[in-house]
Amino acid sequence: MGKKVKLAFITRDTARKATYKKRVKGLMKKLNEITTLCEIKACAIVFNPEDLEPQIWPSIQGVQSVLTQFLHVPEFVRHRKMLNHESYLKEKTQKLNEKLKKQMKENREMKMILQMYHYLEKWNIPEDLSIVDHNDLTCVIDEKMKEINMKMMEMDINDQRV
Repeated sequence: MGKKVKLAFITRDTARKATYKKRVKGLMKKLNEITTLCEIKACAIVFNPEDLEPQIWPSIQGVQSVLTQFLHVPEFVRHRKMLNHESYLKEKTQKLNEKLKKQMKENREMKMILQMYHYLEKWNIPEDLSIVDHNDLTCVIDEKMKEINMKMMEMDINDQRV
């Protein structure tokens, strides 16, 4: 696997131009591969402020054909999976927030499990435990009791077989 590229503006003019040429060539190669392998239609128009004409793939006629086909698709179908920067970021943010909530819940559960073991070791549950902590601890204890009961039932079944 290749090394990860730092996405930042390349300040050196010659390095930026070389990278641009290499990346555009790679992009056109990937487009060619995906259209061949997946039998789909695709096109690319790349504008470079230093060139008068944009780079076009596969050809002007090919681009016109793909764009015409695209514009003939009903607008609601066209826009169904289309994202702009704002909707893309909202979607990403929502997914990350869901992931964060899940991780926070897992962390909270782990904290309560550790607290439970600590309290069992000391044989002492503090009286100043908050209601939230108390409820969460009760849930953890209930879950552990279910696990213990399941293990005991499994052991009884195994003992009866022997």
